[in-house]
Amino acid sequence: MQCEVYDTYVTKQDGTVMHFDVIVPVGSTYDQVLAFGQSYLTRVGQAGQPLTAQECKFCHIEIASPEVEAAIQRRGYYILALAGCPIPISDELKQ
Repeated sequence: MQCEVYDTYVTKQDGTVMHFDVIVPVGSTYDQVLAFGQSYLTRVGQAGQPLTAQECKFCHIEIASPEVEAAIQRRGYYILALAGCPIPISDELKQ
């Protein structure tokens, strides 16, 4: 499965920055990408933080790994936490 990767940097409520990728199937709308990112922010206790084209930018297209593809089939997207991301608040976050 081909997927689009959106490089995302969000300032957390404590003023530090978290970096994560929103990974979606090719053809997803940008509104969907932002909604998926906002859903992730809510699940990690960062609801209400700005997530716009300024924070979330298309990076590249790649072939999804089996783990990423399974998550996309289950949830519609995959979040790859890269730096400064809060510790997940529930097992639901395990991708």
